[in-house]
Amino acid sequence: MSGKTFKKSLQRAVELITSKQTESNSGKQIVALTGSGISKGSGIPTFRGKDGLWKHYNVLELATPQAFSKQPDIVWEWYAWRMNLILEKAPNPAHFALAKLEQNNLLSWVITQNVDNLHKRAGSKQILQVHGDIFHAWCMNCGFERQLLTAPKEPPLCPKCQKSFLRPGVVWFGESLDPNVLKKCVQILTEECDVLLIIGTSGLVYPVADFPRIAKQNGAVLIEINLEETPISSLADCSIFAPAEKALSALSEELL
Repeated sequence: MSGKTFKKSLQRAVELITSKQTESNSGKQIVALTGSGISKGSGIPTFRGKDGLWKHYNVLELATPQAFSKQPDIVWEWYAWRMNLILEKAPNPAHFALAKLEQNNLLSWVITQNVDNLHKRAGSKQILQVHGDIFHAWCMNCGFERQLLTAPKEPPLCPKCQKSFLRPGVVWFGESLDPNVLKKCVQILTEECDVLLIIGTSGLVYPVADFPRIAKQNGAVLIEINLEETPISSLADCSIFAPAEKALSALSEELL
């Protein structure tokens, strides 16, 4: 996107947000829906881009309950590598821009597909992690839960029942999203969202790929921020094709 086109798209986004907030008397606010693209600026690979993590690994050998049952050591080695990679990185200006919008009462929720906790580290408070938290672990046998500060060097045994290894607290392929988290997301998109910022998500993973449509059907303005067109682009009221850290920093400055 050229500088001129970027400025035009940015201004259009600001106009849409300002207009929506002016006309609304419901107290609804901005909601952000984020995918792996927002963390790319922190040096964390995306999953479906040209440098995506899934290009180099067979996900069916790493991110399923069946894989964990057969080879918990291999699965934990993969997740420990990812955890260490995340711990070496820091939130980027896109994460901080969303946190600043929340601190100024313009943004009410961050709904994220990411498991990296960078939104929390940037200062965001109202976060829903629909695909879980890579630093959370739990026991499939007794339900014991633990938050991890560092990556385990070997599969952690459940300290409560001592009958099963703790598993990473992420949603694996073949598993459903937490119904309570999903219900809360739908409630927010239906009742509390005037503007949905859709940032760095491919629009390919369901049920999250339906979130923009739900918001749109309930009167929200959709503003997409991505490096390239996605299936969401045709539904969006405005698309800014630029890195998330550039677009969100500029958008935050304009709104504040």
